[in-house]
Amino acid sequence: MLIGYARVSTQEQTLDLQTDALERSGCEKIFTDTTSGAKSERPGLQEAMNHLRAGDTLIVWRLDRLGRTLKHLIATITQLNDTGIGFKSLQENMDTTTSGGKLIFHIFGALAEFEREVIKERTNAGLQAARARGRLGGRPKIQTKDPKKIALARKLYNDASMPVQVICEQLHISKSTLYRYVGEKRIRKQLSNL
Repeated sequence: MLIGYARVSTQEQTLDLQTDALERSGCEKIFTDTTSGAKSERPGLQEAMNHLRAGDTLIVWRLDRLGRTLKHLIATITQLNDTGIGFKSLQENMDTTTSGGKLIFHIFGALAEFEREVIKERTNAGLQAARARGRLGGRPKIQTKDPKKIALARKLYNDASMPVQVICEQLHISKSTLYRYVGEKRIRKQLSNL
C-alpha cells in the first residue's frame, strides 16, 4: 500500500500541491500536518507511521517535508527500513525500494555521520585551544571567601536596617551566598555553645 505524508509550516500555506502530487503517484491514503518542521510533535506523521505495515511505502513530496534535520530524516527512514517499509521522495526521485535508492540513502547516512564527526572534532579542538590559553569550561567557581566581605555582609544583615536585596546588590552576591555567610557564623556559635 502506498501511504502519503504532506506537511506545511503555517495555516496560510496550502497542502494542495503536495497532496495532488501524492494522489498522482498512487497513494491510497494521505496524512497531513500543518506545523513547523522544527516541532517534534507531528500527529499526522505519527498517524501515518502507525498505519504503515511491512511491504508498504511512505511517499513524501520532498525530503524536507519528512525530516526536521538530516539526522532526523535518516533516523526516520532507517526506522521504516528496519520494519520492512519503503520510502519514496517525489522531488528528489529517491526510492528505497530500489537498489539505487538504497545507495543514495546510505550515502546520506554516511554524510550525516561525517558531519557529526567533524563537529565533534571541531568542538574538541576548540576546547583544547581554550585550555591552552588557561580557560576552563564549565560552571563558574563559587566566589572565594573574602573575610572582609563576609564580615561586612554579617554586619549589614545583623543590623536589620537594610533589606536583604539591597545588601546583596551592594556586595554583588546572591541571596544564597549571603545566607551562607550568615549561616556559617550561626553554626559556629551554636557549636561553641555545646
